[in-house]
Amino acid sequence: MTEPILNVSSRLRTLDPMVMQHIVDLNVWAVKEGLQGTAVERLFDELCHRLIIAGVPLWHAFAGMRTLHPQWGAYGYTWQRHLNAMELTQVERSHLIDQDWLTTPFAYLVEQTKLPDVPDEVSLRRRLAGPEARLDFPILKTLAAAGATDYLAYLRGFGVDGDASRGSGVVYSFATDRLDGFSENDLVVLHSVLPAISLAVMAQASHTIAASLLGAYLGADPGQRVHAGAIERGSVETIRAVLWFADIRGFTPIADAWPGPVVIDLLDGVFETLAASLRPRGGQVLKFLGDGMLAILPFEPQSQRETCRHALDAAAEAMAALEALNLGRSEAGKPTAAVDLALHCGEVLYGNVGAVDRLDFTVIGPAVNMASRLEALTKQVGRRVLLSSAFADFVKEEFALERVGEYPVRGFSEPIELFAYND
Repeated sequence: MTEPILNVSSRLRTLDPMVMQHIVDLNVWAVKEGLQGTAVERLFDELCHRLIIAGVPLWHAFAGMRTLHPQWGAYGYTWQRHLNAMELTQVERSHLIDQDWLTTPFAYLVEQTKLPDVPDEVSLRRRLAGPEARLDFPILKTLAAAGATDYLAYLRGFGVDGDASRGSGVVYSFATDRLDGFSENDLVVLHSVLPAISLAVMAQASHTIAASLLGAYLGADPGQRVHAGAIERGSVETIRAVLWFADIRGFTPIADAWPGPVVIDLLDGVFETLAASLRPRGGQVLKFLGDGMLAILPFEPQSQRETCRHALDAAAEAMAALEALNLGRSEAGKPTAAVDLALHCGEVLYGNVGAVDRLDFTVIGPAVNMASRLEALTKQVGRRVLLSSAFADFVKEEFALERVGEYPVRGFSEPIELFAYND
């Protein structure tokens, strides 16, 4: 069990008035920044500078927290006095349980929170130089070798019970290179400001997590719009966009022949391959429809030609990447998947549609239906990438397209002229 670094409440009664004023100023500042929604990176950087002004001899500082994000499991912020700069670290989810994390003071503190009767804040202190030096974690050896003399680590839990054992909280560490380490006044200042700083961090982290989750589940642009207040049912706008509709050919037999986890692994590989070609070109993945994917590339009238070119470039890149993916999967004895893709462009309604208590931010309109019908025609005409004439007109001078004829499209009165792109 960790021991309190010192009895702060009793120490506050004997503090020098100047130190007490620094504590008051730091707390007022932290609350103000929290109310303003200051980004954590900027907040922690300014905290370090203000602590130095308050007389705390900071040399190295770190703050970190877990987050809810499909790719990133945690964020870390490292400040170093000699660099006078803040370094942001994003930790992938798979790395949260590796050996590097398990051998940190923070992992030790998390374990302490699992014990009974643990306070909302747990901490440890290690001298890094002199006869009292105790270098029982790898990071302490690294800091000591670089000149640090004293080290403090804190874990502040969030929630009713401060349940940091489940990752809800902030970890901090502070190191100094002053010969005699941190003074008692330094410890009081640090301990006194951390609750307010943690509250400000939590407020901003909650805002960031909400934005990240909306972006992950709705798409980058819809997520931003919803987070900014576009939440009314029936709130839509007319936009022009390229419609990208992809679907795995023959998915049902694959799903019937392979175990569920293997099928999910295949879907994840295919969807990531398709999405990866769209990201740098402004594509927005709106939804995954079982084994299908709907994406849009919005454009203004003056940029339609360029956007259509970007969409076809993305299609060519995706098809080549899928071939490489399938080759690797086949060599590993895993199922492979062929993907059909249709490209169309036109006006769509873009916004919130649904029930009063369950909305979908999506696109609707004849252009969306056309893209879906064209994808279904890929099997009939024997082509992987099928283009409507409305789309092909903007890229046929730059790409070698094959006219495949006019075909009736279900739900539309006139046959549609179709083109194929064969890379």
